[in-house]
Amino acid sequence: MKGRISKIGSYAISSSTRDCISCTTFNILAPIYKRLSQNDQSIRESDNRAYWMGRNHRILDWLLYERSSIICLQEFWVGNEELVRLYEKRLGDAGYLCYKLGRTNNRGDGLLTAVHKDYFRVVRSRDLLFNDCGDRVAQLLHVELVPPYSQYDAHQQVLIVNTHLLFPHDSTLSIVRLQQVYKILQYVESYQQEVNLSPMPIILCGDWNGSKRGHVYKFLRSQGFVSSYDTAHRYTDSESQKWVSHRNHRGNICAVDFIWLLNPNRYRKLLKTSWSEAVFGMFRYLLRRASLTAEDAFAFLKTDNAGDYITFLGFCETLRQLNLTGHCNGLTKKEIKDLWIQADIDGNGIVDYKEFQQRIWNQTWSEQRDAEDGEAKGNQEQTVGFSVKNAVLFPPEVEKGVWPENYSLSDHARLTVVFSPIRMPCSQLVS
Repeated sequence: MKGRISKIGSYAISSSTRDCISCTTFNILAPIYKRLSQNDQSIRESDNRAYWMGRNHRILDWLLYERSSIICLQEFWVGNEELVRLYEKRLGDAGYLCYKLGRTNNRGDGLLTAVHKDYFRVVRSRDLLFNDCGDRVAQLLHVELVPPYSQYDAHQQVLIVNTHLLFPHDSTLSIVRLQQVYKILQYVESYQQEVNLSPMPIILCGDWNGSKRGHVYKFLRSQGFVSSYDTAHRYTDSESQKWVSHRNHRGNICAVDFIWLLNPNRYRKLLKTSWSEAVFGMFRYLLRRASLTAEDAFAFLKTDNAGDYITFLGFCETLRQLNLTGHCNGLTKKEIKDLWIQADIDGNGIVDYKEFQQRIWNQTWSEQRDAEDGEAKGNQEQTVGFSVKNAVLFPPEVEKGVWPENYSLSDHARLTVVFSPIRMPCSQLVS
């Protein structure tokens, strides 16, 4: 089977000698979740040591064969000390520094992020606890490239995030995944300000539990992030069926595992603006799914108001009827207020039809920036970013949108991306 992944394994290793770095993300399916019987769903792999130990040794064999500079794992069984020691021993012996983080409320699984000492010095590591209904978490590693990989800058640094977002078991949880991404980006932004960081590449890895058609994908794209796999293969945002990376417990196959890259030359909207756009995008999707025209939707938001405008109370009532509030997983009072401020352009306390069209229905506020190529130009301060050299999924069938029946390593594919450092101009936040 090693011959089947030789194209990425050999590429990653040989590319590393040419001053490239590689990154792997992989949801390794915690034994406490892996079902062994279709007839009896209560039988899990965690009940059979030989099964879970053998499978995880095979996972480590692949990871060490590939030898990525960065390894981000999800559904890592932090609750089993023997398995934790296994990973720490084998990865540690191979030159990796390992950082693990369990989900809150002792859920049993969590994250493992490992970086190779030949490529990076770890400046700081931080843990982010969402403290939400899914008990989800994220890891932030601030690393510095070491020679010869810091070829353009003796102190070239990178921010790495590893996370696993909530699975949308029902429609009320879609907003939670959006909130989780918002928390990650807020945390990264506050960390950059806290330690006064210069512009640098940001890599977000993980199982995002949402496809290219989803609101999370659009939110990250609005912040300047690119999907490394799609970039390597020149796929557009609309090409959502080209590849898959997961077969879920319902038997559906989908693309949910991403390595996102934000280069310091990318224009970035204010985070709060992108967040409002993302929520209004979900808002608009729900209204249009009900086959409402713009006029019907405006009337719906007005509720019982006789005037030709939307009030804050009517806005809140519409959010409740669309199931975005009114439950423990819904928008917070602050988030609702922030949305209202964005919708009420002139600040007069009401939203008229023109504001409704611009901010909610057509969302024309982002078109000018989105129409540009999104990269900094001109004689600006220079920094170092990454170009995407290659990206490969394993097993290879998933790159054609097919899930192989004989694949048993996990219910997720493994994604590896090779990056090359390049010089580029710094960008700026754009309101």
